[in-house]
Amino acid sequence: MTNEELQLLVEEISRTHFELPFTHRAYFNQRLRTTGGRYLLRSHDIEINPRYFEELGINELVGIIKHELCHYHLHLLGKGYKHRDHDFRQLLKKVDAPRFCSTLESSRTNSNVTYLVYECKNCKQQYRRRRRVNTSRYVCGRCAGRLVLIKEK
Repeated sequence: MTNEELQLLVEEISRTHFELPFTHRAYFNQRLRTTGGRYLLRSHDIEINPRYFEELGINELVGIIKHELCHYHLHLLGKGYKHRDHDFRQLLKKVDAPRFCSTLESSRTNSNVTYLVYECKNCKQQYRRRRRVNTSRYVCGRCAGRLVLIKEK
């Protein structure tokens, strides 16, 4: 799917489900990692993560578009457009949009992340960290015992 096809799809969903026009840009953004899409407050554009369409299909894409259009239309109408706002939750239910997008299979199996496992000498509490901890400076949060690096995953 190209950006032009995405733009047409967003305009069509806006007309059919919200009965309001979408007059700004919608496009794919390859740099999005942890979210299916986002609504930009200043430019009123909508960015979509293309991996959701590639891995989960058109139904997930339509759900993400509906969600972002809820932010879009409520913001332009001056109503509550944030996730915690009552107006936003009501509109999500009305247009049958998901509150959260599904998890990508490719992000679940992130095998290149390594962890360091530290263990307390006293209470045997274990801590997983991505970055090294200065064991001469930091101690166990439970009993203030010394930490020891036991393995790297």
